[in-house]
Amino acid sequence: MTDPNTPDPNAQNVPPPPPAQPSQPAPAYGSSPSYGSSPSYGAPASQKTNVLAIVSLVSAFFISLVAIITGHIALSQIKKTGEQGRGLAIAGLIIGYAGLVIGIIVAIVWFAIIGAAISSGNYTTY
Repeated sequence: MTDPNTPDPNAQNVPPPPPAQPSQPAPAYGSSPSYGSSPSYGAPASQKTNVLAIVSLVSAFFISLVAIITGHIALSQIKKTGEQGRGLAIAGLIIGYAGLVIGIIVAIVWFAIIGAAISSGNYTTY
């Protein structure tokens, strides 16, 4: 059995090969070797957001019918032009339809309460 810490007497004392040298020198800091000019680090060009999609989402909190109409028009325009804002239009539609349904339910309940009060005779006129 051999001790792993003792050197092998049969091994030759050969230095490791030198690291490979690159064929081209590294470019200087801040220069672009393949394009000739310094790279631009600005923000990428952002696409335009559809205005009706924004109007749909904002109006959904105030006037549900406007949100529904502008949301559908915005989705149609986004499909044709490829603009941003599809999520805004869908959110405006969902909130607009929910508001419309809640408004209809509140109106039905309100008229039912008024009708019940009138038919029972428990109202006063001034």
